[in-house]
This record gives sequence, C-alpha cells and structure tokens, in this order.
Amino acid sequence: MSQPAAKKIQAIRGMNDLLPGDSPRWQFFEGKVRQLMARYGFDEIRTPIVEQTALFARSIGEVTDIVEKEMYTFEDRNGDSLTLRPEGTASCVRAAMEHGLLHNQTQRLWYQGPMFRHERPQKGRYRQFHQVGVETYGFEGPDVDAEVILLSARLWQELGLTQHVTLELNSLGSAEARAAYRETLVDYFEQHREILDEDSLRRLSSNPLRILDSKNPAMAEMLENAPRLMDHLDQESREHFEQLKTMLDAAGIHYVINPRLVRGLDYYCRTVFEWTTQALGSQGTVCAGGRYDGLVEQLGGKPTPAVGFAMGIERLILLLDTLQLVPEEALGGCDVYLLPMDEAATLTALTLAEQLRSQLPELRLQLHCGGGSFKSRMKKADKSGATIALLIGEDERQTDAVTLKFLREEREQQRHPQAALPERLQDLIA
Repeated sequence: MSQPAAKKIQAIRGMNDLLPGDSPRWQFFEGKVRQLMARYGFDEIRTPIVEQTALFARSIGEVTDIVEKEMYTFEDRNGDSLTLRPEGTASCVRAAMEHGLLHNQTQRLWYQGPMFRHERPQKGRYRQFHQVGVETYGFEGPDVDAEVILLSARLWQELGLTQHVTLELNSLGSAEARAAYRETLVDYFEQHREILDEDSLRRLSSNPLRILDSKNPAMAEMLENAPRLMDHLDQESREHFEQLKTMLDAAGIHYVINPRLVRGLDYYCRTVFEWTTQALGSQGTVCAGGRYDGLVEQLGGKPTPAVGFAMGIERLILLLDTLQLVPEEALGGCDVYLLPMDEAATLTALTLAEQLRSQLPELRLQLHCGGGSFKSRMKKADKSGATIALLIGEDERQTDAVTLKFLREEREQQRHPQAALPERLQDLIA
C-alpha cells in the first residue's frame, strides 16, 4: 500500500523568503545605509530578537494596538513570558542601560534587523518585517533632532528619493502639557461621541491622541476642527520646536507642519516626524521617529534625553523598485564566467579561477561546475549575466592560454596568455 504524499510545508503567512533575485536590491540599500551611518559617526548595535514581554508592555504602552493585538508572545519552558521584538527602540534602550552605555556619556547608535507584528499582511507590510533605526542618547537640544532628520534626508538624496518624499513635523510637548491637552481633547470627543467609530470609542479612555490619526472619512471634518496640541504646548517645548524649524530652514530642508501627527507609541514627547510618500499609490510612511526623553527613566534608568527614527526596509525597497532607482550594476550577476570546455580542463580552470580572484579582488567571477555538453555550458554562461566568458579547451591547456568570448557584444574572440589575463580583464571590466 502506497504512502500518502507528505503535505508540503510553506512559509508562514506574512513571513517571506528573500530570494536570490531580490537580494541585490537589499544589499544596495543596506550598503548605502552602512556607509552613511559611518559618515555621521553612528555605531552599530545588534540586539536579540526575543525579549521579556514586560520590556514592550512598559515602553510601548499596554493599551496600544501593538501590545494588545499584534505582539508574538509566548511562554518558554521556564514559564517566562517572552516576545518577538515588535520594534527596535525598547531593545536598544534596554541594551544601553544593561551595559552601562548611558552613564555620563552620549551615544549615537544604529541597528537593522527583523521585527515581528501579527497584523494583516499587505503590500509592503509583513508580519516579519525589517527596519533600520537610529537612536541617540544624552542630547537635550534640538540640534540632534535636526541631525537625525538631516541624516535621513541625505539617505533620500543618495537613493534618488528626495523628490518623492515629504517631511511632516509636529511637537507633542511635555508629558504635563500633553496630559492637560488630553483632557481638553477627551471633552471635545465626548461632545461628538455619535460620530466616533468603534475603534475611536475604544481609544477614548485609553489613548485619545491616537484618534487624531484616524483615516475614517466620516470623522474627517470633526477631526479637522479638534483642539490642536500645538496650541497647548509648554513654553520650553515651543522654543525647542521653533529652534528645530530654524535649523531645518537653514539646511534647506522642506517640511510640512502636521498637527494631527501623534505617532502610535506612548513614549514620544516633543519632536515627532514622518517621511511620507505618495509614489506607492496612497500616502504611506517610509520613516518615522521623534524624541522620547522619558523612556529610559520609564524602564528603570536615570532621566536621559533621547531621539531617533526607524524606517521600513520592505517599503523602501518597494519604492525604489517602483521608481526604478536601483542602478543596473547593483543588481548582481557576475563579470566573468570561466568555462572549461571539457572535463580535462576542469583542474586548469579551477586553479586559474583562484589566481584571478587573488590578483583581481573586485572581479566577480563564476566558475562553471557540473559538467554537461559544450552547448549547455554556454547557456549557463549566458544565464549568469556575465559580459565575458573565458574558455579553456585542449588547445588552451597546451599553450597556457585562454580564449576570451564577448557575451553581450558583437566582437571577435580573443586569445590571451594566462599571464596577461589579469591586466586585460582589468581594462575590460573597469
């Protein structure tokens, strides 16, 4: 009796494989980020993807959608509640506190890696998604707010995205000013309770500022007329925000003041900002951040001013693809395909490949492996994307030569001594 076919195991919905054809785009983006962080004096930090659940409940806020609905939380064998990190800031603060990085010193840190939220997967948003983030600690003034915004603006410039993104700014003020504003806002919403949707009614007692961020068109006019946080700022926050705007003006950074920009996490104060785009069909946020001066103290540390941002890599890769901004040369492939024309030439080809890799470290060279007919070998050479094939057969072995065949141009084949090959390839590939 035959056994039933085993059921195929597939990836979990919203957690996607990154295939070889897509990897070059990510490498291009990540390379730009890594270079830029070094130029701005930021140091990389890498934190675990699993943390104690209490870290996120205390930092993000227990009545936020992330903690209530979206976190991947489980008990380990010791009965401890653990969570796959839904964002990077809390982990970064925890690590900086644990290892003494905040004691009488300033820090400029950056990270990249996977985050996890159990939400409905959609284009550009996934349950396992990847972020690049920066976090700075110990800087009180608006100059560092400006610095992190300028860093993000330079990334857009280097990626060719400057004309496709808009900077939106707001200030949330101090915790005390926001608490007073919260009461004013709740009073206003209570007067328009019949207009509030189910989600807004739930937030009315827990997180009323988030109602301002609603996209429900039936509430648009009511929200437009809501009291503005900007009118309730404390004097210190107002001055901080005015200085920030002056710095951005001086740097030539265009921005839009968005009084309804509140951010979804409880730990923000004063400056908040988002970079948005409409190039993906509807307005979407590709980078968001702000100041969170109270978070270190909230997690058990000493009061420490802090500001940072995070950007979603998937959405940015989608944006770069949509606008066709990834250069052709960044899309992978190899420069040269080294092809032994028969089995006898395999050893010669293997040895030559290693010599060329030593002499030309920048050369992207792929060696043919796996045998096959000459016709099938040439098909693989063409499929590799290489511009040049190096052929070694009986004649070439006898004379220590290589035949150079152009795969993308109508040019005569050339034969060169192996000793002259590095110089010739350098001229052709440069």
